[in-house]
Amino acid sequence: MVVGLLVLLSVIGYFAVQRASVGGGAPFCVASADASDRGGESEKYEMSPEQAANAATIAAVGIAKGLPDRAVTIALATAMQESALRNLDHGDRDSLGLFQQRPSMGWGTPEQITDPVYSAGIFYDHLVDVPGYSRLPLTVAAQKVQRSGYPQAYAKHEPDATVLTAAFAGGGSLDCGGPAPTQPGDPEKVREGLARIFGKDGMHTFGPQGGGGQAGRNGGGGRTSPEPEITMVEKGEAGEAATRRSRAMAHWAVANSREMGIARVSYDLRGWVAGKDRGRWQDKAGDGDPYGAAPGEVRIFMAR
Repeated sequence: MVVGLLVLLSVIGYFAVQRASVGGGAPFCVASADASDRGGESEKYEMSPEQAANAATIAAVGIAKGLPDRAVTIALATAMQESALRNLDHGDRDSLGLFQQRPSMGWGTPEQITDPVYSAGIFYDHLVDVPGYSRLPLTVAAQKVQRSGYPQAYAKHEPDATVLTAAFAGGGSLDCGGPAPTQPGDPEKVREGLARIFGKDGMHTFGPQGGGGQAGRNGGGGRTSPEPEITMVEKGEAGEAATRRSRAMAHWAVANSREMGIARVSYDLRGWVAGKDRGRWQDKAGDGDPYGAAPGEVRIFMAR
């Protein structure tokens, strides 16, 4: 028994080292809500890249609509209960997608419902029609939209949904580890993804696509990068709403990095590199760094 226990501990230790190593181990994402300013440790929620990408989309759609954090938390908790943040092609009767919405109940076509941007958007549209939803208990607000047979089940997800909301919209962060993408990314696909969520964003200036020695930043700024790049710069008058959108854009890119071939993301003097630094965001310089981002700037670099 002792030998077996030692072997088990060795295996666990091996996989822990593999996952903590640079670029090693299976892909994973960790959302964190920083509680250090309140004298506590950071709260965390771990998930697969698929779950992180869906959570990032749900949060980004709510942020793009200008909705408060409470709305995002309600939506995330609902999807965590209904689908475990997976875009399901099956469910009870004709239920589908992240929120298990039913075509027969007027939520849309199967193709629409299994589109995370659409399904999140229509959930929020129904939520904001609930009078005083932001002041209601989460279970009550979610139930008025979903009409679930198990309304109290949403409650257990509220703490984790709050962590996810902080990661995407507040003072937390999303880290994603695992190997770097092996296939080249398509900057146009990323642009289309951002445009579908944020629409005609009047709070940012979208800079030219960089790469191949061209300046990737709006206006250049003396920086060049070899990778194809997408750059968004907050407009000075947009304020906190633009900052919230920038955070959502940056973390959406990290969450979708494997699927879309994103190699690097830089935002507001910080940077994330696929397969490096244990998947964590790192402090970076803005000026002089070919991959650095100035305050109010989001830069997304594609794998080559």
